[in-house]
Amino acid sequence: MRRDELLAFLVEEVLEVNRPHPIRIAIDGVDASGKTTLANELAEFLRHKGFSVIRASIDGFHNPKEMRYRLGAGSPEGYYKDSFNYELLKENLLIPLGERGSLKYKTAVYDFRTESEVSQSYKEASNDAFLIFDGVFLLRPEIREYWDYSIYVHSDFNVILKRASLRDQYLFGSSGKVEKRYREKYIPGQKLYLKEAKPILLADVVIDNNDYNQPEIVFSDKKKSELLESTFNFV
Repeated sequence: MRRDELLAFLVEEVLEVNRPHPIRIAIDGVDASGKTTLANELAEFLRHKGFSVIRASIDGFHNPKEMRYRLGAGSPEGYYKDSFNYELLKENLLIPLGERGSLKYKTAVYDFRTESEVSQSYKEASNDAFLIFDGVFLLRPEIREYWDYSIYVHSDFNVILKRASLRDQYLFGSSGKVEKRYREKYIPGQKLYLKEAKPILLADVVIDNNDYNQPEIVFSDKKKSELLESTFNFV
């Protein structure tokens, strides 16, 4: 389907979610799967229709470097287990926007680029707002109960490597270094998450985003299981 058709489908889906508090939407997926792009598109689509939107990312809730790298900078297990502060995510954003929450929230607490705390005043949400939150590992056991609707954006790991080699060269210096980092850290770390949490089976909707211009919604449980299994077979 075209991307505008996908967005129309997702908007129809989230508008059917009935809660007495802001609707907290998770857009999950492996690195470079296209989740941030989709989150921005969905947020803009909802704003265009007149809805109040809170846009945030897991990138605003990193742990400090000494915690992130306690198992080593290249550790897949450290990437999965130590990258983010889920307690501060819940305390500052997910719980305040949930049932009986204060509606006073922050969208970030730590900037991993400068390795410093973020100075941000609390904002107040309206009950009918939408939180559009993207990031990796969003359906892990610690936080999955806090989402009112979840989207998993799937792309094959070979597609991920091609996208990342273009996108992340400025971070690592060359496409070869990007691929090395993904093969040794990010992809094995994602496999740990996929094995433990099985987000493809848990998400409210799964999107096959291998072709950005022609994304496909995966409806059948069999196809979802096949997508999950394919991630473990990648070498």
